[in-house]
Amino acid sequence: MSDRVFPTVCRRIRVATLGRYFLLVLCTIVIVFPFWYALSTALSPTEALNRGPRYWPADPTFSAFADAFNAAPLGRFLLNTVVVSFGIVAGQMIAAVLAAYAFAFLSFPAKRLFFVLFLATMMIPAEATIIPNYLTMRSWGWLDSYAGLVVVPLTSGIGFGTFLMRQFFLQLPLELYEAARVDGASSLRFLLRIALPLSRSGAAIFAVYAFLNAWNQYLWPLLVTSSESMRTVQIGLAMLQWADTTWWNLLMAGVVVILLPTLAVLFLSQKQLAKGVIAGAIRG
Repeated sequence: MSDRVFPTVCRRIRVATLGRYFLLVLCTIVIVFPFWYALSTALSPTEALNRGPRYWPADPTFSAFADAFNAAPLGRFLLNTVVVSFGIVAGQMIAAVLAAYAFAFLSFPAKRLFFVLFLATMMIPAEATIIPNYLTMRSWGWLDSYAGLVVVPLTSGIGFGTFLMRQFFLQLPLELYEAARVDGASSLRFLLRIALPLSRSGAAIFAVYAFLNAWNQYLWPLLVTSSESMRTVQIGLAMLQWADTTWWNLLMAGVVVILLPTLAVLFLSQKQLAKGVIAGAIRG
């Protein structure tokens, strides 16, 4: 009987494995296809695109990328977006890590109440605060400046970052904190030398999340900037479209250029992201 059951079980395992691989390949195609289509269109000359959509570059050429940088100051837009994105990420990381450390290790009155208030900020829609924030930036004279582009988005992700980092800090043994304090380590030294390095996967997850949100924001930069020198790439992409016609290879070249930094960030941080997901699954 066992001689008949064993081949059947092996066959079912192989079928299940093949099914999982097929599903993974299908998901990969669905995820990669938009980027591939944009790259194929960007590499195709205009004459080939006039004959219909291109799923494979016809006579590939990189001239569309040079034309895109000539049609709009994409270099300046990229510089602005890099400055704004890293300013937002740095500010959110500092504020969220310090707040999470306080909620995880320190004792003070109304600690739970303050933590609930931090989480409540995540429930406020951005549309409800955009007009007051705009009026505040105008009264401070921060319109059309890096300060106006950074400060308001910086505050939007602190609640989530505080919650995420607090959960990672709570996984650390409390005895570790008490031993460090007994040895004379200050709170800041314990945070920078022990707590944060042991929670770097959580910090990487939050940093990538904050960077993607900052890089892809559109409405707020459109509202607070008026000069071309302060525009970001998401707004500048619209400058590659004209009222009478659209050069799709130029537009897709701009899209590819904008996507490359986000893909690079995801590629460089994938190891820490995988560790964070695995650690969260094991702790859960």
